[in-house]
Amino acid sequence: MMVVVISNAPPRLRGRLAAWLVEVRAGVYVGDYSARTRTMIWQQVTDGIEEGDGVMIWKAPTDQGYDFLTIGRNRRMPVDFDGLKLVSFFSEPVSKR
Repeated sequence: MMVVVISNAPPRLRGRLAAWLVEVRAGVYVGDYSARTRTMIWQQVTDGIEEGDGVMIWKAPTDQGYDFLTIGRNRRMPVDFDGLKLVSFFSEPVSKR
């Protein structure tokens, strides 16, 4: 099982993902493919994301039982912590008035 979540993505990427995965909610795609097909789908995301951002999560033989990749500008970034993949939050930029 794998899940792809995208936001602020161009319509052509959304259409390409919908060809392979089921869009269960706006920007949330679900499917069950081999590692090779999953890599191809992620390449489509990285090639077409433009100014958007995305994450792909899939079942994996890790201590957590899953693994994930991210792309784009997002406040959440993966960090390896003693073999566990955790998420670090960047602080929001302070706006100057």
